[in-house]
Amino acid sequence: MEDKWESLPCNSKVLPTFPAKVSLAMAYIPYQKFENLYSPEKALEAGTLFSGLDKPFLGGAKK
Repeated sequence: MEDKWESLPCNSKVLPTFPAKVSLAMAYIPYQKFENLYSPEKALEAGTLFSGLDKPFLGGAKK
């Protein structure tokens, strides 16, 4: 059986959003697109290469 992912380059911008057949009660996470990337220096500071994942931390210990 041919692996459908073998023909895709690792930096492909054309990726399916979800598997063709999904089951109920299963979590699916969309593929991360390689766009709006931080510089290596900014990525180390932010903790992520992807600017879309750079979210403020609003939690904390409750007193």
